[in-house]
Formats: sequence, structure tokens, C-alpha cells
Amino acid sequence: MFAARMGVLTWQQISNLVKNSRKEVDLVNGPTNSQATLRLFGQPESGVRVTLFRDHHAWCPYCQKVWLWLEEKRVPYRIRKVTMFCYGEKEAWYKKICPSGMLPAIQLDNEIITESDDILWALETQFGPLDRSLQDSQVVSLRKLERKLFSAWCQWLCYPARNKEEENSAKNNFEKVAKSVDKALEMTPGPFFLANFSVADCVFIPYVERMNASLFYYKGFTLRDPAKYPHLSAWFDGIETRETYRGTQSDSHTHVHDLPPQMGGCYPNGEEQQKANQAAVDSGLDFTLPDAGFAEPETSRNIALEKVLKHKDNIIKINPCNDDVIDGGLRCALTYMMTGEMETPPPGADSGLRYLRDRVNVPRDMPLWSARRLRESLELTAERAGTGQGPDITLKHRKDQNPKYFGK
Repeated sequence: MFAARMGVLTWQQISNLVKNSRKEVDLVNGPTNSQATLRLFGQPESGVRVTLFRDHHAWCPYCQKVWLWLEEKRVPYRIRKVTMFCYGEKEAWYKKICPSGMLPAIQLDNEIITESDDILWALETQFGPLDRSLQDSQVVSLRKLERKLFSAWCQWLCYPARNKEEENSAKNNFEKVAKSVDKALEMTPGPFFLANFSVADCVFIPYVERMNASLFYYKGFTLRDPAKYPHLSAWFDGIETRETYRGTQSDSHTHVHDLPPQMGGCYPNGEEQQKANQAAVDSGLDFTLPDAGFAEPETSRNIALEKVLKHKDNIIKINPCNDDVIDGGLRCALTYMMTGEMETPPPGADSGLRYLRDRVNVPRDMPLWSARRLRESLELTAERAGTGQGPDITLKHRKDQNPKYFGK
């Protein structure tokens, strides 16, 4: 009755839209993606020697480093997903394989290897380097620079400043190291850290992606700034041309809310620019965020619709709103996303829609632009219902994202 009266799409109509627009995706041999449990790159499964153990949500930066290396080298591998301590209980089967519970890990033939650099070295030994060896002198120097940048970032982001002087000192130190990174990139003929995309880029990508998101949100600072860091900005543009990277790429909204429990805290400086940036990220309405510089794919809405339809029962089940309320509100949001027609959701749907908006994850749930379109539709639909917010995202853990709630 609600759908017929308000012109809101029914689940059957949504299913028909998905069916009519679906393009088959080869998870095993096609583009890099977060859903695959096997990657073959056109080779026989009988030759697979590697199993990658990575986290369910693709939050772990060290997992991303190994994942990206395997994709770039096109080494066939299996994937088994494991829960991180910050959002749930480590699986018993994994603790039998890896008692420490560390992620990532790989099984290479019959050997379990942990620590991302040790993993990359073992893979390089068996399958050859990714353009350059980890032990190449230039790569070693760049790896040291990445750790220096990481340290400066942690010092600024993860330790509360007692006064303005401490805040500025940490900022200045980070800017100094970031300038060194920009200078290193200036020395190469293309956008990457060496002449070609290499293991050095795999080393930098995970944490620089997270620096870009977190400093914008918590410090009001733009790292992807062509005026200040032209070569680093060109590097961001360069890696986004790679299908392999885009398949592992996350977004600002995901990172700024998954980092605090992983890092032990992220501390905003409270300045006006920081508050404005935080509001822009949290709203889900700002498509100019510096987390992506590539054009929106024409399939972005269709992919978001398909992912919501696939998981709608669990989405409704775990939502804090009454099932009928969030069901109607969600269909209103999807109707707007697909048709541009705004319908008024049921009373009380605002908090449930914003709860979902805040928990869309990239790339776990869908690609970056699909998440942007879904969050936008959820927020604009919520505005029609009211100002209610969902439960706050916790800072010390993310048990609200426990995979068990999604049948994992």
C-alpha cells in the first residue's frame, strides 16, 4: 500500500531493474575486486600455490599492500577472509593456522608467512620482483621514507596536542616529510616512485591513502593538493588509472571511521576548516572530496542498487529502526537514486537511513562512486523525514560491523 500510494519502487521492481542492468562480472579472472575468493588471471586452478588471508572489510593497510602486489603481478591465489580484533572475534580456524591472529598472512605451498614485508619478499623470491626488488637500493631508500612519513602522520594524528604549539609542531614535521616525498616523486619521469609502477608504490599506497582521508577529516589538511604537493597529487592521479588499485581503493568516509580503533585514536584539532571537512565527509553529499579524482562510471548507481538488493534482508534486520519503517525508507532512497523522484519516507526513517549511510564501506560493499551515490540518496531521503541520527559510530571498537551480523 505504501509503495503504490507514494510511487516508491517495490522490491520486485528493484529486482527487475537489477536484472535488466546487470553486467556479468568475472570475479575470478576479471578486474580486481573485493568479493573474490579465488583469482586465476586466466591460469588453471591446479597451479595455485598462494592463499591470502586478509580481513573481511578490507580495512587492514598491510593486507592491501600484499593484495595489490598479487594483483599487479597476476599471481594466482585464493582468498580467505578473517575478522579483525577491532570489529569482532578472530575465527577459531584461523587461530589454528596462525596462533597470533596477525593479518595479513599467506600460505605459500605449505608454509604460513606473516608480516607484510616478509610476505612480499617470499612472493618475490618465488614469482619475481614487481618491477624492482624489495632489496633494490632505491626501493630500500623509498621504504625508509615511507616509514618516516608514517611516523610523522601518527605523531600528528594519534597523539592529542596539549596546546597550539604542539599541534603546529606535529603539523610542520608532517609537512616537511611530505615535501620530501613530493621531491622523490619529482625525480622520476612519470607519476610513480620509479620509472614504472613498482613495489615501491605498493608500499606507499595503503597508508598514504589513509593519510589523505584522515588528515582532511581530523586536521582540515589537504594532502592531495596540486598547488602544495604537485608530484604527490600526480601520483594519486596516476595510481587511479590502474584497475588493480581502484579494485582495492577505499574512500574517506570508510577510512575516517575505521581508523580510530585500529590506531588507538585520531584527534581532531577543532579548527573551523577541520569542522567543515568533517561535516562534508559525514554528510555523504560532497562529491568534491579529495579521495578520488577519476570520473564517475556510468554503472555506479546500478552497482549500488544490486549490492543493496543482495544484502537487503540483513540490512533491514540489523537496522535500529522498525523493519517496516526502514524497509519503506530504504526503498524511497533507492527510488530517488534510480529515478530522481523524491518520495517522503515513513516517519522515523531518518535515523535508520543515516545509520546505514554511516556504515556503507568501500571497497567491501561497493566501489567508491557507487557508495557516494548511495550515501547521497540515503541522506537526502532522511532529510525528508527529519533530523534524527543513528547510534554514534564508536571510537574504541567497531563491533557494529561484526561480520556475523551479515551471515559471514
